[in-house]
Amino acid sequence: MSPTTHPEPIRLADYRPPVCEFEEISLDFVLDPDVTTVTSRLKVKTRSGAPETLALDGRELTLKSIKIDDRPLGRDEFQVDREHLTLIDVPSTCLIEIVTTIAPRLNSALMGLYLSNGIYCTQCEAEGFRRITYFLDRPDVMTRYKVRIEADLASCPVLLSNGNPVGGGKLANGRHFALWEDPFRKPAYLFALVAGDLACLEDHHVTRSGRRVALKLYADSAAIDQCAHAMDSLKRSMRWDEDAYGLEYDLDLFQIVGVGDFNFGAMENKGLNIFNTSALLARTDTSTDGDFQQVERIVAHEYFHNWSGDRVTCRDWFQLTLKEGLTVFRDQQFSSDMHSAAVKRIADVMLLRETQFAEDAGPLAHPIRPESYVEINNFYTRTVYEKGAEVVRMLHTLLGAELFRKGIDLYFARHDGSAVTCEDFVQAMADVSGRDLRRFMRWYSQAGTPEVRVTREFDSSTGSLTLEFTQSTPPTPGQQAKLPLHIPIRVGLVGRDGQALPLQLAGENAKGETARVLELTEERQSFTFVGLDAAPVPSILRGFSAPVRLRSDLTKDDLLHLLKHDEDAFNRWEAAQSLAAEAIVQAIRMSPQRQPVPDADLIQAYSRLLEGSIEQDHAFVARTLSLPGRSFIAQQLSVIDVDAMHRVFKTFQETIGRELEAPLLAAYRSMARIDDGSTRTAAMAARTLKNAALAYLVIGQPAKFEPLAVSQYRQSSMMTDRLSALRILAEIDGAAGASLLEDFYGRWQNEPLVVNKWFALQAGIEDYKSPERVEALMQHPAFTLANPNRVRALLGTFSMANLIGFHREDGAGYRLLADKVIELDSKNAQVAARLLTTFGRWRRFDLHRQQMMKSQLERILAVPGLSRDSYEIASKSLG
Repeated sequence: MSPTTHPEPIRLADYRPPVCEFEEISLDFVLDPDVTTVTSRLKVKTRSGAPETLALDGRELTLKSIKIDDRPLGRDEFQVDREHLTLIDVPSTCLIEIVTTIAPRLNSALMGLYLSNGIYCTQCEAEGFRRITYFLDRPDVMTRYKVRIEADLASCPVLLSNGNPVGGGKLANGRHFALWEDPFRKPAYLFALVAGDLACLEDHHVTRSGRRVALKLYADSAAIDQCAHAMDSLKRSMRWDEDAYGLEYDLDLFQIVGVGDFNFGAMENKGLNIFNTSALLARTDTSTDGDFQQVERIVAHEYFHNWSGDRVTCRDWFQLTLKEGLTVFRDQQFSSDMHSAAVKRIADVMLLRETQFAEDAGPLAHPIRPESYVEINNFYTRTVYEKGAEVVRMLHTLLGAELFRKGIDLYFARHDGSAVTCEDFVQAMADVSGRDLRRFMRWYSQAGTPEVRVTREFDSSTGSLTLEFTQSTPPTPGQQAKLPLHIPIRVGLVGRDGQALPLQLAGENAKGETARVLELTEERQSFTFVGLDAAPVPSILRGFSAPVRLRSDLTKDDLLHLLKHDEDAFNRWEAAQSLAAEAIVQAIRMSPQRQPVPDADLIQAYSRLLEGSIEQDHAFVARTLSLPGRSFIAQQLSVIDVDAMHRVFKTFQETIGRELEAPLLAAYRSMARIDDGSTRTAAMAARTLKNAALAYLVIGQPAKFEPLAVSQYRQSSMMTDRLSALRILAEIDGAAGASLLEDFYGRWQNEPLVVNKWFALQAGIEDYKSPERVEALMQHPAFTLANPNRVRALLGTFSMANLIGFHREDGAGYRLLADKVIELDSKNAQVAARLLTTFGRWRRFDLHRQQMMKSQLERILAVPGLSRDSYEIASKSLG
């Protein structure tokens, strides 16, 4: 593609059903690193019952032969271009045989069939199957697959595909083969194949109905001992899905394979999940507590897709949130049940507000179901996934748990084996509840983060409190005018004595409830609570019941009251975040000559939290003590002042560390006694608070507490504690940090996932030397642009998490990223485009930085042959 060529977008409005259906597809693979032969046999039936012209998708394939009903086609009976094989006058029923060759070794895009460290592996979502053979590569084309795999026995003793193994054996010349059949119809994006020399961890699960399911996890032999946690997570997930949703696994075999080179976290291929090793492997000496929880979550997510994505799938890729939003919501429920529900909710909201809200506020904003795209890979976004999950959560809130479950049951029963739309999902909820959800559907088509403003008025003469709400959504690209949404707002009232008050709306009988859901459906609405003796403090948007920006008239005293007394844990945390955010924003806006200091009331509130930390959820205390994220604070500023933000955050951390030395040190020591070195939730929570306290202590008084961090690094056998101590020491830029960075690499240089942590830690050190540090690390023998994990660890962390380094005033960070995006684009466009999204917020910065970022976007757009992936992100970012 030349830089002047503008690829045409694909539009939801242009959707048309496929012209044919496939009763069955048989695939025969003869694997070879350089010339893999793929023979596909398609049993075709046209929908019209008459001959049709059939355009099959294909990319980077070498066509060897085509037959229809065993008759070779002449050159005038088909056409081939870069994207399609077009067959002319295909009979209404026939057997099409197509032979192609591909080169897995040369497939640096990691889509289709490729080699990863000697392992043959596929990735077909979203449009990777067309890189394997010619086919209608779209999710609404579902069929049954029969697969034969042939390979060298010595290098590929393991041959895997979807479904059930039905045969196999040895062949001449040291080769062998395996036969697989999948009894369930599926789209091409769920096809999977893995072949290589892999070790296996085996276990089993007995379903509620008594069926025994064999469980097999495959990985490199050197890493198989790190798969036990994933296996345990899988078994917990299978049991939970049966208990929570009544959903049993439907095959007799479930398999997971871990590979080192993978563009995504994991892929839910029917019966054969393929995982990035970063989402599968976990051992306490090589993995942090966060890694353990992430493995558990992703294993659950991909397993839950067996129903919400595999058995019921998307009609087209515009409906991506149908499977992903629902499955993210389900994995969030699972993690909440496995651990602290309050801490999980806080973590999910932090991710949403720091990443998705920023996406909503920029040039790349889009609804959870977009109207068009240039490259579908660019829409695997926080909006589709995390905001999509919040939309499902709102349905759960509006209907209640019982009706929501009935809606899920109806959805799966009604659409099992089908490819459907978001309307089908919401209609199931409407049918079981009898509710009109047409206005709620606007969440699927309207981009942007709604802003909800609330003011209050207490009438002491009537003992009534009126809350007046207004809602609005700012304009987004292509959507200037916004309509009111259906927004559930969970509220409570906290009395001045700290007690939860019963809620009685005017005109209703008292029910004794201390929490209820208010439903906003108009631009302006008011609700009046009666029966109150004195003005309470309203607790609004409990549990973050809707993905909105809430603006209220709560005072600092109100927030301190909620922090101390609110029965809703999320809103206690939110009160602390609001207090800290207000103080930080005010300090950023101050003159640089004035010293920014945290509010004394905030310090006192943190002190009370620490003093009562033994009796509380330790992870919750740690979360509440943490300052708001830089991305969240940036969203509160009309112009992001990079240098002021850096100065204020550093000063706040130093001040908290100094002024709360005694309670922080007490918390550190008490948590160290509680921490038993296990991966139990309680032990993880203790480590979270312990390391939060250590960070404040060392940053506040480096000379005094650096030895404590060094001691923790050297004495602990757990990666969580080692890495936490190392990160703190690296941030204060002392001799100990530099020495221990060398020690860390020396210890773990043969563990790829730990080396990724080493790269990411250094890329995230916030100082003005970061661009040169990252440049130097790219010359390190362990760094390679060919591995997505390594690229994300170094360049992703630098560009997305290192505010002061990436946005350095001379533009060195911008030039560095643009250089690598251009270099990556021709090798792995998906990874390049994902890195490029960080430039999408260029308008939020000062004019000097705006111009520098804009010039890099223009430079990237001028690259000859730029991929559709990068073109879409760069062109939309420029607007």
